[in-house]
Amino acid sequence: QVQLVESGGGLVQAGDSLTLSCTAFGRYDYNMGWFRQAPGKEREFVAGISWSDSSTYIPYSLRGRFTISRDTPNTMYLQMNSLILEDTAVYYCAADSRTRGTPLATMTVGYDYWGRGTQVTVSS
Repeated sequence: QVQLVESGGGLVQAGDSLTLSCTAFGRYDYNMGWFRQAPGKEREFVAGISWSDSSTYIPYSLRGRFTISRDTPNTMYLQMNSLILEDTAVYYCAADSRTRGTPLATMTVGYDYWGRGTQVTVSS
């Protein structure tokens, strides 16, 4: 069992940076990921990091602006730079208890534990 708690969301202006944190309580030796869901849209994969060697994957459209990292075993971060209006969404932390290496899951069905989410709002 694992409980995931996100933090760091808020209201920012376009062009700003923001760092989200996700802390895992309980077991944390899993692959982890970030997803986001904007109003009226499906939840989409944002970034993932493996447990085994901290390999990361970020979709091409977000590469260069978003970075995922894990500096302690149970805490993961999402660094978001040059935020744009389209980044507005609820951001969710997720854990894949079935996988500890690559390839990283990029679909919601690949993750079995979820946090409650943290709102990120980018204003113009």
